Amino acid sequence: MGVYQHLQGFAGLPVFGFGPDTDPKEETLPAAGDAAWRVATEYDSVSFAEVFERFRGAVDTREVSALIVGYWGADYDEHYTDPAPLLVEAAGSFPKLRSLFYGDITGEESEISWIEHGDISPLFAAYPDLERFEVRGSMGLGLDPIKSDALKRLRFESGGLPAAIVRAVASSDLPNLEHLDLWLGTDNYGGDATIADLAPILSGERFPSLRHLGLEDSEMQDAVAAAVAGAPVVARLESLSLAMGALTNEGAEALLSGQPLTHLRNLDLHHHYLTDEMMERVRAALPGVNVDLDEQETADGEWRYIAVSE
Repeated sequence: MGVYQHLQGFAGLPVFGFGPDTDPKEETLPAAGDAAWRVATEYDSVSFAEVFERFRGAVDTREVSALIVGYWGADYDEHYTDPAPLLVEAAGSFPKLRSLFYGDITGEESEISWIEHGDISPLFAAYPDLERFEVRGSMGLGLDPIKSDALKRLRFESGGLPAAIVRAVASSDLPNLEHLDLWLGTDNYGGDATIADLAPILSGERFPSLRHLGLEDSEMQDAVAAAVAGAPVVARLESLSLAMGALTNEGAEALLSGQPLTHLRNLDLHHHYLTDEMMERVRAALPGVNVDLDEQETADGEWRYIAVSE
């Protein structure tokens, strides 16, 4: 399963799409700073590089604060372009860019685990004032540890997040990071991170400003829950998400038996394999917490599926 809807809003702004058929002479574009601009090509169309060049010519990018990179093709396409080098080269034209979503690509365009990436590390050096960075897909994704005083929100959406990416995040220097989401996924699609790879994050030593932690979409969700149950970082969180994964009664029992979670505002466990009785126990144990237990799933024999994989 992939993600099947483009973003409608981003960074508090409505999304306006700029694609291969967008003609500024034929339609009225919003003011540059009034939209989150989604730049994308389409399958068997012109290259992303051409669309991006036309976008830069039509929009005053000096006023753009939020940018969404959509479909850029695959390496078997005639006009395939890796967007990261283009964005790096154009950094001087986006002085106000603060929010970047990299890979707003739906399942109809490419399944999430088939989105082809390159090294995104240079983006953080090119845009040192980024406060929000979100990326979808992980095939071929490269990332070095990040150093940023500006970054507050970091999200990785993936059907299988490689251990190398998790380790890079866990080694990053992000003193003002408030929100971190990692869709860990399944080993079948490259999600080979272990609990040990998460240890620097769970210790609470890496990100002193962290208030939301999401370790989601994991086939090892019970083990993640057990690690979180005793993790020092939890004490400073306002929101915790272990959603979208293969969480069972075993993982929920670990949470209930671990450190108190009553200080949380939100606990997201949606898409889970808990029994009715365990769901009631969780709710009863956390009366002041907004607990999301939607999407109760039923195992298919021994198989428990995560929400997003292929």
